[in-house]
Amino acid sequence: MIMVKTATPTDIKVRKQSRVLEIAFEDGKTFSLSFEFLRVHSPSAEVRGHGPGQEVLQTGKREVLVTALEPVGNYAVQPHFSDGHNTGIYSWEYLYSLGSNQDRLWAQYLQKLEKAGFAGESGRDPK
Repeated sequence: MIMVKTATPTDIKVRKQSRVLEIAFEDGKTFSLSFEFLRVHSPSAEVRGHGPGQEVLQTGKREVLVTALEPVGNYAVQPHFSDGHNTGIYSWEYLYSLGSNQDRLWAQYLQKLEKAGFAGESGRDPK
């Protein structure tokens, strides 16, 4: 069995003024993830559903804030958002994946908003 080492963060900063989570990993990669981006990509069942096709499109999250960021063991964080959502546990692996795929994921999210009739609902640059 091949073991893949998950990148571990070396620094995490919650920037409330600019509404971004800045995260640096030990491999040198750094990402700025907007609070809105994090909220609409929550790994929670509330957002993802309980199976394929059960995803719930998140709308109205442009102004959401991270009000707290709690550590979960040595492998994740659990953000508390100003809209009351706090059930998503963001593993280091998931945060790294979000950062690495941010442009594609954001474009897909904007397309879903437009298709559902919420064009203009968002559009903030997630970087």
